[in-house]
Amino acid sequence: MKTNKIYIILTIIGLTITSCNKDFLEVEPKGQFLSENYYSNEAQAFSALVGVYDVLRKNSGGFENMIAMMNAGSDDHYAGGGGPSDGAGIQGFSNYTLNPTIMPGSFWSNYYQGINRANTLLQKLPDIKDLKDQDAKRNRFAAECKALRAFYYFNLVNMFKNIPLILEPITTNTIYDVVQAQPAEVFAQIEKDLNEAIADLPATVPVATEGGRLTKGSAQAILGKVLLFEKKGAQAAAVLAEVNGTPGGTSQYGYKLLSNYADLWVTSNKFNSEYILECSHSALGNSDWGWWGSGRDEGNTLNVMVGPRSYALTAGSTAADLPSGWSFNVFTQEFYDVIKGDPRFDATVYDLKTIADNGQATYLAGYQNTGYFLNKFLPRKSDVRTGGGALELNYKQNTPIIRLADTYLMEAEALGGTGARAQALLDAVRSRVGLPSVPVSMDAIKAERRLELAGEGHRFFDLVRWGDAASKLASRGFTAGKNEIFPIPIREVTGTKLNQNPLY
Repeated sequence: MKTNKIYIILTIIGLTITSCNKDFLEVEPKGQFLSENYYSNEAQAFSALVGVYDVLRKNSGGFENMIAMMNAGSDDHYAGGGGPSDGAGIQGFSNYTLNPTIMPGSFWSNYYQGINRANTLLQKLPDIKDLKDQDAKRNRFAAECKALRAFYYFNLVNMFKNIPLILEPITTNTIYDVVQAQPAEVFAQIEKDLNEAIADLPATVPVATEGGRLTKGSAQAILGKVLLFEKKGAQAAAVLAEVNGTPGGTSQYGYKLLSNYADLWVTSNKFNSEYILECSHSALGNSDWGWWGSGRDEGNTLNVMVGPRSYALTAGSTAADLPSGWSFNVFTQEFYDVIKGDPRFDATVYDLKTIADNGQATYLAGYQNTGYFLNKFLPRKSDVRTGGGALELNYKQNTPIIRLADTYLMEAEALGGTGARAQALLDAVRSRVGLPSVPVSMDAIKAERRLELAGEGHRFFDLVRWGDAASKLASRGFTAGKNEIFPIPIREVTGTKLNQNPLY
């Protein structure tokens, strides 16, 4: 069971359906199943859909999560942690020494597992007997699969560029025939899946029972982002305008900027009007070390990762009472200097350096410590679980994957950073935090994205899309023509037809 080929088969086929971290899905894990005798009824189809959604947890679940990883490679953060060997992959990305051997394999295999689950359910849906007379429900299940598959492919093509395009369930007979597709083919399929999904997704969902399920608006937001990354500005702007509506108002899907920026990071404020695509977490899964990061765990790991080490208040302190963490994703001094006078500073940065200097708290300085911690996702004492499992692994804060301020700024960018509509979109983001209007331009949009979306995992991809990565990340060791994408994990190219990415 240690051969590369067998490992690839198991990770890509992904035959285990597990409980999902979406609030709307309270389905007991089904364990392993054989596809030929599963999918016999609606309940099993719904359980399979749970498994497709479950991969969204990659945003902030497990040590190898998207936010922590992508932050580490940006100019706003260091990897941090306990030392230079604390997570070889995240450290390697932060200092641009990442190679195929230390590249965390889950950034590849988790998304392909979700893709294969979607492919399998899409293949089985037409033959599920008690869905045959429920066209709307069956079509909705299919639309959700297609939109999720598109999103997973979007993350894969951005991270690795040269990836296989797999649209049928992988088997032991077909695994050895998998080859890489041209990126343009992958993007074309992503667009196709999203356009087909949008037609059959509901405009809104009841939050109390279905919060977290995909809607037309969330699929359109993904599509708009995809088109922007493809440099299809006019198309991206048109799609994002459908999502955004009148800047500063309430869109056709009910999206609206929260009046208080800090409320975006309140743990109880799940499925708020600004979150368009959201990663859900729960403390009810009793996640524990034995299966942490397996896909079964429900907790938000990002929370404990970004918390300060050995944090303790001094007598009479008025500082925040926080649980201790692992000190990853500390902000750089350069970013601190940029955001210091911005109204979003307090919600974004926990200035423990100043707090400790004033004698209000003590902490253990971690690797690359600056004293500036990611306040948006810091663990809170009130969020520590009260049930079973490990305390550190059961935080319940949801994290945004796409939110309305993000789509406002993406639309403004798609419009070329010019014109009345782009100005209104930029103004709305700034007005929400009490900032005055500034003339719209690409430079103004870039600056606003950096401050508005700080610490949410977007900065690296933004720099690459704008062509700014080489200049902004030169001091970190970034090599143009290489480090825009990750190396493919070594286990995926050994004994297969896949080719390693250039210069790796």
